[in-house]
Amino acid sequence: MSSMRSETIRTFATDGWTAERIVEAKGGQSITLCFPCRDEAATIGELVTTARRHLVDDIGLVDELLVLDDRSTDDTNLVAAMAGATVIAIDDVHADHGPGHGKGNALWAALVASHGDLIVWCDGDVTSFTPDWVLRLLAPLIADDDVNLVKAMYHRPTSSGGGGRTTELVARPLLSLLAPALAGLAQPLSGEFAGRRSALEAIPFVQGWGVEIAMLIDLADTFGTGTITQVDLGERHHRHRNLHALSVQAAEVMATVLSRLDVSSRGGLDMNAPTLTRTDGSTVPLNLNERPPARSIRR
Repeated sequence: MSSMRSETIRTFATDGWTAERIVEAKGGQSITLCFPCRDEAATIGELVTTARRHLVDDIGLVDELLVLDDRSTDDTNLVAAMAGATVIAIDDVHADHGPGHGKGNALWAALVASHGDLIVWCDGDVTSFTPDWVLRLLAPLIADDDVNLVKAMYHRPTSSGGGGRTTELVARPLLSLLAPALAGLAQPLSGEFAGRRSALEAIPFVQGWGVEIAMLIDLADTFGTGTITQVDLGERHHRHRNLHALSVQAAEVMATVLSRLDVSSRGGLDMNAPTLTRTDGSTVPLNLNERPPARSIRR
């Protein structure tokens, strides 16, 4: 992991990077904006409408506006399509590449199904989205060809200015102890991020909740920590999960880090069939399955 130790995370200043400047500097690169969704009918319509109006119709920055529908049981796909998105059903990706499940599986499916040279992901449950988020996330990628990944940093009104509960109690302590070069990321698990296809297709995707932290570790190890940066998006509002649900997320993030950095073998942890044991004795399987690097498959 020597490449991770040699550099530190930078915060890219987006001042001066107006929409006009970004569109002009984009050149021949194509851009995909994707909202991964599961049962987000209440929020996805406004997200797509706003993005389409301001980023596609008004300035022509985004070439491909996708919603990756991860088996929604509500009207997410219908609402998204009526708002102007191209909707990709995850089962269609599974038909070509085999089944999977989890947040990381949805991100990988979006990567495989999309075509943009630069890809921006935004969670489908945010209620404070503005088109400026996409501009800020893209600016470092367009300004510097050596940048491969841009993570969002933002103020969360419910978290006293820090990251979320899983970030502050699990992800940040683990990164500080085991991958300190990445500890400068304010929101290592943020659902808003942008990446360069050539780099993203070179790494595997963890299928579960560990996808974001595995992506950081893998990109830093493969290309160097200096190819990762972060930008300030201001304030973020979204749906909150209860602690019962977050415990699985936290366990998968922890298990992913321990497995990625080869710590599990030292402590005798079994990563072949990892589980979270609850106080009532019940167990929940942890999803550490992986999708292969996208460049290794044929679209």
